[in-house]
Parts: sequence; C-alpha cells; structure tokens
Amino acid sequence: MVNPTPASGVFDGPVHRFPVRVYFEDTDLSGVVYHANYLRFMERARSDMLGCVGIDQRAAFDSGEGVYAVADLSIKYRRPARLDDALTVVSRVQAVGAATATIHQAVMRGDELLTEATVTAAFLTREGRPRRQPKPWVEAFTRIASA
Repeated sequence: MVNPTPASGVFDGPVHRFPVRVYFEDTDLSGVVYHANYLRFMERARSDMLGCVGIDQRAAFDSGEGVYAVADLSIKYRRPARLDDALTVVSRVQAVGAATATIHQAVMRGDELLTEATVTAAFLTREGRPRRQPKPWVEAFTRIASA
C-alpha cells in the first residue's frame, strides 16, 4: 500500500502556487467559506513556500533561534469560495527587511480572484522581540523576490 503525502506547492518563477480544496468544515451554514479560513489557507501556503526554499521553521524554533509571526495583515474579500471548490493560493515575496518579509497572497478559483492579502511576517525571539532573520533566509527571500 502506498501512503499519500500532503499537498505541496510549486514555484513558477517568483510565484508560489499552493492547492487547496474547500471542505465542509471550511464553510458556514450557507456553504460559503468562513472568512477566517482564508487566513488558514494563506498560512499553509506561506509555510509551504518557506519549506520549498529550504527554510526550516521548526528547527529554528526548536534551537531557540526564532520564529515568524504575523505583524501586519491587510485583506480584501472579493468573491466567495464554496464547498468543494478547487482553489490555488498564489504567494509572492514583495519586500525583505532585516527582521521582516512582506508577502502578497491571492486566493484564486481558476483565473478568478476571490481574496487577496498583504502579510508582513516578523522574525521574533522566543520572548517575542524582533531579531534579524538568519542570513540564508534573507538570501532565499531575496532570490525568489527577484526571480
């Protein structure tokens, strides 16, 4: 027996694409995706994007080096996603700072834009203080931002 692996995204130049299927648990009574679940979809896509470029968030946290946290978020809901829709979260790094990365994300149903957000993630110590991102991480972000 072959065990399936979780969904994984892919890079298309500087753009990371992550597949998402809308399940019953993602929807409200009317069958429309509950607004907070778009944030979950985007979080999964960002985590996958980091893994695809070699950033091991778990190892950084376990070693005490630091962890990313959302510092700023702006979101616009344009059209609803519905039960059983096949969606793609499209992510692109917009800016890289010493302790932050800004990522634009769009939730798409085919070519139709449903939701978009700009997320600034800050690299923090375990105590919650900002700190410089590891140099290889900044280089990875810079590489995909300019691809």
